[in-house]
Amino acid sequence: MPEELSFYDVKSKSKFKSSEYIVKEKAGRFFAVTKSKSGPHECWRVLGADQAKKLKK
Repeated sequence: MPEELSFYDVKSKSKFKSSEYIVKEKAGRFFAVTKSKSGPHECWRVLGADQAKKLKK
């Protein structure tokens, strides 16, 4: 089971937790990306390189 991460939805200005996300790399940085609970947009969370490697497994 994937680790549950905390995300912040900028549009609705609220925090939520999700274990359904994908890890993406963009310009050498790693992000966890999930669907917002309050709309059709995505919420991104910055990850450290070690954390991203651990979550990709």
